[in-house]
Amino acid sequence: MKKIVQLSTCVFFMVWGSVFNLKAQDWPNLKRYAEANAQIDTTNAKEDRVVFMGNSITEGWVNSNPDFFTKNNFIGRGISGQTTPQMLLRFRQDVIDLDPVAVVILAGTNDIAGNTGPMTNEQIVDNIISMAELAEANGIKVIVSSILPAAKYPWKPKVESVAPILKINTMLKYYCEGKGLVYLDYFSKMANEENGLPKNLSEDGVHPTEAGYKVMEPLALEALKKSLGN
Repeated sequence: MKKIVQLSTCVFFMVWGSVFNLKAQDWPNLKRYAEANAQIDTTNAKEDRVVFMGNSITEGWVNSNPDFFTKNNFIGRGISGQTTPQMLLRFRQDVIDLDPVAVVILAGTNDIAGNTGPMTNEQIVDNIISMAELAEANGIKVIVSSILPAAKYPWKPKVESVAPILKINTMLKYYCEGKGLVYLDYFSKMANEENGLPKNLSEDGVHPTEAGYKVMEPLALEALKKSLGN
């Protein structure tokens, strides 16, 4: 009996320790842009800033063509692998506190892949809506992007991607139409016959190449022009 009690106590502290360590982690990666945010007034003009909030697709965009962001006073706030709950947690510091005129939200594909656990289509859309509502409450124009095509996730090959992407994009489009927001449709301009990204636009079927970003850039500019009226 004594050994059983000791074993149970050991298991309890192991589980408790794991939970404590999980909570102690910077799960939404709040530190990722903390220093850059503190210096934003020295790196970006205070007028007409636009923040691009997203995951690795947005982060890769900045790395692929930094001039696109610099010359347009755009601020990239993408973090590789992130899901919508993580973005929602850092939305205030990485978007609102930077005082932009607009935010371009591109999110959801990592949720479908299950990067931070199971998510329903409705939960994914709800998190994007929450970000949009936070922005609007702070006088920031909102552009909601479609999820990019992805026929398969290389890191989660058994996950069905096409149907959820199509469903979520439809939900986001209807939401934007109902709220008078701009819906930025990358999907229809980039999808191949399998509803994935073609080889000339992506090497892995998920992340755009430089050619892929060249397709996205005029679409983003047009959406911002429509939203901001200039």
